[in-house]
Amino acid sequence: MHVIATAGHVDHGKSTLVRALTGMEPDRWAEERRRGMTIDLGFAWTTLRSGERIAFVDVPGHERFVTNMLAGVGPCPAVMFVVAADEGWQAQSAEHLAALDALGVRRGLLVVTRADLADPEPTLRQARGRLEETGLAGIDSVTVSGLTRQGLPELEAALARLVAALPEADTKDAVRLWIDRVFTIKGAGTVATGTLAGGTLRVGDDLDVGGHRVRVRALQTLGEKVERVSATARVAVNLRGVDRDDLSRGMALLTPDAWMPTQVIDVRLDAGMINRGDAVLHLGSAAVPVKVRFLGTGTARLTLSRPLPLRTGDRGLLRDPGRREIVAGLRVLDIRPAPLRRRGAAAARAAALDEVDLPDSATLLRWYGLLKGAELTAMGCSPGGTPVVGDWFADPDHWSALGLRLKDQVSRRPPLDPGITVDAAAQLLGLPDRRLAEALVTPPLVIEAGRILPAGRSLPPSIAKAVAELAADLAARRFDAPTAERLAELGLTGKALAAALRSGALTSIGKNVVLLPDALDRAADTLARLPSPFTVSDARIALATSRRVAVPLLECLDARGITRRTDNELRVCRPRD
Repeated sequence: MHVIATAGHVDHGKSTLVRALTGMEPDRWAEERRRGMTIDLGFAWTTLRSGERIAFVDVPGHERFVTNMLAGVGPCPAVMFVVAADEGWQAQSAEHLAALDALGVRRGLLVVTRADLADPEPTLRQARGRLEETGLAGIDSVTVSGLTRQGLPELEAALARLVAALPEADTKDAVRLWIDRVFTIKGAGTVATGTLAGGTLRVGDDLDVGGHRVRVRALQTLGEKVERVSATARVAVNLRGVDRDDLSRGMALLTPDAWMPTQVIDVRLDAGMINRGDAVLHLGSAAVPVKVRFLGTGTARLTLSRPLPLRTGDRGLLRDPGRREIVAGLRVLDIRPAPLRRRGAAAARAAALDEVDLPDSATLLRWYGLLKGAELTAMGCSPGGTPVVGDWFADPDHWSALGLRLKDQVSRRPPLDPGITVDAAAQLLGLPDRRLAEALVTPPLVIEAGRILPAGRSLPPSIAKAVAELAADLAARRFDAPTAERLAELGLTGKALAAALRSGALTSIGKNVVLLPDALDRAADTLARLPSPFTVSDARIALATSRRVAVPLLECLDARGITRRTDNELRVCRPRD
């Protein structure tokens, strides 16, 4: 299916043309039919001779209903621009064209209607000239009469060529269905309609809308019930879990956790916008008052009156409702910009925005330093490269700078300092995930016992000398651990002892019980030669040590699975490979 919006001045035959093409009445309200003027959005569809199915969003042409017109045109990929031969180019023709150009609509068809009432050629030349100044320059054109059906076969052929040239929608993308109508059906409940521009909807899907989690109860497209519908399509979604009064035009049905609603965005504006602080942002089917802060020539920061689910690259326009004029088209560049607190921050931000046409993942990482892959996708850019850890991606220069900062922080700590914990390092560097701090630990840094310190850090000479003296004490009786007094005599207390233990020069098997690093392995070899089971006393005698040492040493061996208790008094050695 393809979706095409109409555009053009009031009473130029848009609805008549849609009726002639589809055989359906697009005007839904009795007042519209009574006044012969479209007030709100109308919908109709047909199947061309080529087999292509087209849904039309028929928009109002009167200036008082431009907001409704923008809600219909916003999500549509193409337009059928209508100008009456007997009236020619009019005020709303110009405003609709300005809106389409601002929204970035680049595909369409020019239709000059009422060819039975006047020579269509002058109007055709005039309209082509106006289009030449916009992104719709060079589009195909036809002349028709909705009343006599003159030119309808040529119109169908032109529509077939138009839809054949439309790009394929991304049916795997996250769903963002801008709601343009909400109503209730007796026995079914709440129904929301819109143009599905990307993704796929299925019966049973969970969606988010306005802070509510809802479920798709049923789907309908072009009057038919379906189990699934893929973009591009007009779709009616029967929702479970939300009341009619909770929804309105301008809200969006969203794939959960795939979007980042925002109230502050940085945008690039079309040239020519004059200074003004307030406007209404039209994007999708939404119309939201905003405050405009200019950053530089052609860039601005918008503060929205309510959050919208936006992405980098989204197109919209700003309209002055007082003057009833479009003041600028825009393209979203950043949906979560940093606050502008310091002097000169606005100018610096403008310079950064001016460096790119449209940000990609590398640009966003350069601005933010670190982002999760899911965040990049939600912001509108597919992640590139390899994550540094988990789902975290980093700007290379920022990541390198973080690593240098960590090395500097660790290297400047005193020789006897126990190092910095991983959590403390994450806090110091402003990292949102401790795994990032762990990933930054590369040579010459290591993580030992949850602390980051220099690899192979040598002991100060005084401590190395004390360890050597203690090793000499233990040379003959390896399990005769020194007393607290002997450790104090050697100067192995407090930070000095902790440094020796961290370096691996000594090992602690209990409170104030220090031995050489190979003590547990040697003890295991000795105890393996004892008849099993054995007691603590048997072990003490075999190891030639005291109970003060034997008890914690056996507990360490138990913890390693080298020995095993058989009851409160006896142990056995487990078989060793």
